[in-house]
Amino acid sequence: MEGPPSVDDVGGLAPMPPRDVVGDARSVATRPRETEEGGSGEHCADGESGGGDPPACPDLSNPDGDGCVVPGCEDEEDDDDAMPAPGQPSSEAGRSPLRSSPAGPPPQPPQHGGGDSAIAIDGGGDSSGKEGGGWPGEEDDAGESSTDDDDVNDGGSAEAAKCSERLLNEGHERWEGDRCPICFLFVGFPLEEHAQTNVCCMKRVCKGCSLAAQQRGIYDRCPFCRTPHPTDEASALALVQKRVSKGDAEAINQLGNHYNHGGFGLAKDVPRAIELWTEAAEFGSLDAYFMLGVAYYNGDGVDVDKPMGIRHWQQAAMKGHVFSRHNIGAIELNKGGCKLAVRHWMISAKMGHEKSLNEIKEMFMEGEATKAQYAEALRGYGDAVEEMKSHQREEAKRL
Repeated sequence: MEGPPSVDDVGGLAPMPPRDVVGDARSVATRPRETEEGGSGEHCADGESGGGDPPACPDLSNPDGDGCVVPGCEDEEDDDDAMPAPGQPSSEAGRSPLRSSPAGPPPQPPQHGGGDSAIAIDGGGDSSGKEGGGWPGEEDDAGESSTDDDDVNDGGSAEAAKCSERLLNEGHERWEGDRCPICFLFVGFPLEEHAQTNVCCMKRVCKGCSLAAQQRGIYDRCPFCRTPHPTDEASALALVQKRVSKGDAEAINQLGNHYNHGGFGLAKDVPRAIELWTEAAEFGSLDAYFMLGVAYYNGDGVDVDKPMGIRHWQQAAMKGHVFSRHNIGAIELNKGGCKLAVRHWMISAKMGHEKSLNEIKEMFMEGEATKAQYAEALRGYGDAVEEMKSHQREEAKRL
């Protein structure tokens, strides 16, 4: 069985809860980063992963049950019974505890700050979880409901099915925030192994482009905006706050991450982090949507509200957030919706997410996914990994 992701799997973040639904709201842990000196180029030493043989198969058990979750259904209120809290074993006989709860935060590139730089995490969600109408069972639908109970039930089921189809039909392409702004190629997973976020401009630059900049003599400046790298945490925080004052969604999200774990010398303040994530989500940060989902699902800084957390992940997934999509697949599986889980993981696997591919492979071995589905996911994963390769990235990997 594939155990809980290690610290390296999540880019220096706190350990994730079991079963690969990305979401430990403890967020980012600090990772010391050596101060760059002229010509060092150490931050480009790591290469990218991907390609090669298919990933190893995690040892997952086959959950029983034939129900499946429908986004926005009213019975989401029973999530506390259906899904054990992260880190707790499942009470259902024959179900692996690794299939019972969301996993931890996704990998995220290190930030180039001064001294000890912090690692940020992907996130997403506004405080209401609504967008373009909202989900069944919410107040927006209340005025349209019939007074006849049968009509209400039929209408609710139809609306839930419509929202479920929308969730499956949208978000099949990764969001643009995962692209390197220089070479315009998507960054591979885990993100922290293949890219670095610069606090001056909040751009996530891949290791290949960072290496190319160093080869041109750019050692102590951002390869994107050419701003000198900060020399300490105070100057790094000042650069982040400057971007926040400009309304930069990613900077607001990153500042929320720092408040969440006490990075850059800030006192840990989870409620403040949630406020910042909410603001960043309103500006369009899918990472902020994700982190709001983590916070509400786990009850970190707010009361536990699993349906709210799931809605935040749904909003991010429909815009191409890979880790939110993977989480939804795990939630569907926990509800007994094996077919829906495979469909969600097919989407994230085709965007280059290895853990989703591993889940499909395991379900194929257990008879819960077809050979054709696994073959399609494997081909899609291979194509995605191939598209993320470049000569510069391969060179950075060899160093």
